[in-house]
Amino acid sequence: MGEASRKAKIRVKREGLSRPLTAARFDIYAMGTRLSFSRMISEELTYWSDADERLLGMVFRDLVDDDYGWILLARDRIGRFRCIDVQASLRNESYATRGIRERIATALEDPNLAELGFQADEPNEPFDLLYVPSTVDRTKLHPYFKILLEESGRAPARAVLREIGPWLAPSDPHFVSEFQFKQFDQRLWELYLWATFRELGFDIKQPEAPDFLCRAPGMEFTVEATTVGPSKDGPLAAHPDPKTPDEMREFLAHYMPMKFGSSLTSKLNKKNKDGESYWERGDTANKPFILAIADFHIPGSKEEVGSMTYTHSALWPYLYGHRVDWERVEGKLIIKAVKNPDHHYRGKVIPTGFFDLPGSENVSAVLFSNAGTLAKFDRMGVAAGFAPPDHSYFRIGISYDSDPNAVVPKVFSLEVNDTEYKENWSDELQIFHNPNAKHPFAPDAFGGITQHFFTNGEPYSIVPENGIIASWTTIFRLVGDKANEQKETLV
Repeated sequence: MGEASRKAKIRVKREGLSRPLTAARFDIYAMGTRLSFSRMISEELTYWSDADERLLGMVFRDLVDDDYGWILLARDRIGRFRCIDVQASLRNESYATRGIRERIATALEDPNLAELGFQADEPNEPFDLLYVPSTVDRTKLHPYFKILLEESGRAPARAVLREIGPWLAPSDPHFVSEFQFKQFDQRLWELYLWATFRELGFDIKQPEAPDFLCRAPGMEFTVEATTVGPSKDGPLAAHPDPKTPDEMREFLAHYMPMKFGSSLTSKLNKKNKDGESYWERGDTANKPFILAIADFHIPGSKEEVGSMTYTHSALWPYLYGHRVDWERVEGKLIIKAVKNPDHHYRGKVIPTGFFDLPGSENVSAVLFSNAGTLAKFDRMGVAAGFAPPDHSYFRIGISYDSDPNAVVPKVFSLEVNDTEYKENWSDELQIFHNPNAKHPFAPDAFGGITQHFFTNGEPYSIVPENGIIASWTTIFRLVGDKANEQKETLV
């Protein structure tokens, strides 16, 4: 055997120690790893791992020098994948691919493989959002956390949360207990926001308040998360039960603006012990400030969808103090903004137009999504290959119609298990820009998500192609043959 043949056989054998990884799976593992500027100077090409996914590799093209390189990642002390080796200035993609596969092989031979990723800046203990000590009274766990923890169909969400949790939660000593016991929805909303901002390309820090400080080259802003919850007393505790279209319109025109308004104005007016508002605190001061809101005031169940799937249409009119009327003129859709009256419900009255309230000029925008739920984490996990083999996931929903004369959304239906299925964290995200903002965002600051504006008394929106309005996910557990499949849950 010639020397060249012998080396080729050795290389093939060592390459057998690594395998390709999908972009969706790599994204879940490495969500917190990328730095914002790297997206501007490099193009990711292929992804790799060892058989047990203890090591990850990525091949990239350097957009500045037009050459190639690779990076190797391993888990740090608390379970986050982080870079432990990098090679650049390689002449072509094939050479870089051989390099990362060889590097994975050599790393597997390291007697200290389990500690290769330790970086001396982590908290001392491993971290797992889903770990419940044996001493805990499990009957006191939040019912949604128990669903997440125990239902077989939630395996994809569990896999995703194990990867996201170590990046977000260690900065807050109460995060885990609140997630598991009393504030599951609120903490899941923060986990969703973190994943979405990371996907959009921002580096994130977590000051004491607001919740997030987001940075990218040429851009910096802060975010405070809030949620709409059920009212336990006062006029809003008497919740309407709309049955007819007229009752639903009344519900969305008055009750829901009060619910959104209660959460938003409490954040607008909140001050710390030094009398400082969110936009006045330390390193977060004098930057664009976003309030991110989600509606959890009626939880979803196996029989009913949650309120967030249908209440979002009340947010726009409340924020801008106007509703949109429309008519067709010679086949063309004409829309106009009409000033709202104040919002009334059972003797309670609030003014319309959050962005017209005193102090609201400090809020650059309000961000909303109805996707900060377990269903979203499940679908992202399924797309990344974490679905259990005996479950199928189907998604139906409505999306914006790109026809400028359309007045109703498009309906879609998708099999999430399909290998061609793709989804982004930010698909359902909507941002409402404040026309009176002291620190406004440029329209291109949030490219790729749905954006709403109100300028000179007129509304307009920027909507990505097939932008999602709302969706529902059905999980089927397969029992025996497919004829006996059972629907596990609807969310």
